[in-house]
Amino acid sequence: MSQSGNHPPSFPALTSESGWHGTEFFLSSLRHQKKSTNWREQEMEKTNGKEAFALTTVETGIENPGLELTEEGISPERSKRTEERGHSLRGGLEPPTQLRRTLQPFTRARSFCKTHAGLFKKILLSLLCLAYTAYFLAACILDFHRALALFVLTCLVLLVLVHRFLKRLFGEKLTRCLKPLENSSLKFWMKWVLAGVSLIGLILWLALDTAQRPEQLISFAGICMFIIILFACSKHHSAVSWRAVLWGLGLQFVFGILVIRTDPGFNAFQWLGEQVQIFLSYTVAGSSFVFGDVLVKDVFAFQALPIILFFGCVMSILYYLGLVQWVVQKIAWFLQITMGTTATETLAVAGNIFVGMTEAPLLIRPYLADMTLSEIHAVMTGGFATISGTVLGAFISFGIDASSLISASVMAAPSALALSKLVYPEVEESKFKNKEGVKLPRGKEKNVLEAASNGATDAVGLATNVAANLIAFLAVLAFINAALSWLGEMVDIQGLTFQVICSYVLRPMVFMMGVEWADCPMVAEMVGIKFFTNEFVAYQQLSQYKNKRLSGVEEWIEGKKQWISVRAEIITTFSLCGFANLSSIGITLGGLTSMVPHRKSDLSKVVVSALFTGACVSLISACVAGILYVPRGAETDCVSFLNTSFTNRTYETYVCCRELFQSTSLNGTYNPPSFSGPWEDKEFSPIALYNCCHLYTSAVCV
Repeated sequence: MSQSGNHPPSFPALTSESGWHGTEFFLSSLRHQKKSTNWREQEMEKTNGKEAFALTTVETGIENPGLELTEEGISPERSKRTEERGHSLRGGLEPPTQLRRTLQPFTRARSFCKTHAGLFKKILLSLLCLAYTAYFLAACILDFHRALALFVLTCLVLLVLVHRFLKRLFGEKLTRCLKPLENSSLKFWMKWVLAGVSLIGLILWLALDTAQRPEQLISFAGICMFIIILFACSKHHSAVSWRAVLWGLGLQFVFGILVIRTDPGFNAFQWLGEQVQIFLSYTVAGSSFVFGDVLVKDVFAFQALPIILFFGCVMSILYYLGLVQWVVQKIAWFLQITMGTTATETLAVAGNIFVGMTEAPLLIRPYLADMTLSEIHAVMTGGFATISGTVLGAFISFGIDASSLISASVMAAPSALALSKLVYPEVEESKFKNKEGVKLPRGKEKNVLEAASNGATDAVGLATNVAANLIAFLAVLAFINAALSWLGEMVDIQGLTFQVICSYVLRPMVFMMGVEWADCPMVAEMVGIKFFTNEFVAYQQLSQYKNKRLSGVEEWIEGKKQWISVRAEIITTFSLCGFANLSSIGITLGGLTSMVPHRKSDLSKVVVSALFTGACVSLISACVAGILYVPRGAETDCVSFLNTSFTNRTYETYVCCRELFQSTSLNGTYNPPSFSGPWEDKEFSPIALYNCCHLYTSAVCV
């Protein structure tokens, strides 16, 4: 008992038995106090009562007589502070209790809302749907034409919702019903039957449709010519997937029929183009505030370039919301199941309809390292064959037909895949043959405002790039023309320019696209400028020709043609719709090399072939437009137009007056002229002839 090793280390040894019992009582009290404190701490933590915990600790210390001892290891100051704190907390016990009682109804209400959150959400959604239905019906009843855009958007949303609902209910049943079609022999016969029916239908359609317009056969011959040239340049002739080639060209042709030939499709895309123009016109509100009305109306840079900023901002918002990804994935899914292409290359080509040649590969950036050369070739071809949405807005601001630009960009997607598989067929084993495709994430922005700001900021670089290209390439073109003119004068060749050389070299190719021979030199100039210089310069030249035509300028002045026909304009619009020019090689290589630096040699190996293929995609789209184009508007009803009073020069005025001149014959000096064709026996024919002679010169006017 007297050995020091039997005593606790924190207290001095006690020699008397009573001292030892006192120490043991003190340690027992401490252990009892610690257990009591720990138990009450747990209880207080459950109720989040920090004040109650402090009070419990103080009360325990006061009730325990062992805490009042002043042996070594127990601080009197600490005991005093704890006692004072206990007294202070005792006096403040009531307010927290009252606060809990006051907040109890709010806690119950919050718990009730959490429990029935699903029900409240359904009720709110139902009320919003009822309110929108009432608004929609009221708008359609009051003025359906005014509410047409609202009607179209509502139908699209309903179509998506119905598709999701039917897929959820009948998706598995439909999959089971289609399983018998996986039989190899049945698929084989269905494939050949479909191919035979399509071939017979194409032959009959061409025979019946071209009977009235034989010039359409020239455009069809142009398609065959380009396909033969591309097949001759194919990397592996025996490995060509004719399924992908025929399906791609067939989809392009069917879409062209829908857009160009059918009235509902033509009117729908015409309406869509008008809505896009109206939408882009809102750019004036921002650009006028920044630059002023005078600059926006008169200076090209302040008209076209702000549209790129506005469109880039909108596209970024749509990408953040996931709408762009949804549309791209649906298009890619359709192209993949019909053409048999892989998920990655199809997704990149479908994305090129909306974004540029450097942005589309970002959709499949994680997969670029493992893609085959054929897939990389398809990705590059899609970039060269299409234009981005932001550039589309700039071209529309030039005055180019919006419906033709939209349809040309969409038609280029299946054609790019088809011709890419013709020039560079797949001979390797791809890792991305799954039919489920590749999932696209949403934007990384935190909210819509950040997406809008980032989109506008990113578009600044594109607008600057467009302005720099226009300044640089127009200046270079002027220098080249001056140098060629100087060289030509040395050998007595006057007016030798880059455009003149292109007009002679490319004239046969342009003629095979379906352009009239008289318009071929001007169209060949623009095609050459687009390929060797830049598509912006080419479209700017096309807009000048179109403005002259619409202003009613005579077609020939001093033996020089001033503008091209509407048919030639449409064909030219399709042929120029793409980024396939020499300067785009550096842009494509720079963008893809930054994503997969270790595949730089592979990218350089196929980029020239992809550029050539992308250029042919645009030319074949132009041939399809040449086959399907039919005259509309004043070209088909000049009698009704000339029956009205007209005093201004317009394209309709020029076309109808020219037809009237051709249908008028002179009967001597003093006899009135006679009219033939639709103007025969019309009382207003002499008045119409008199008005036309005031605007244009003709032999019948003398």
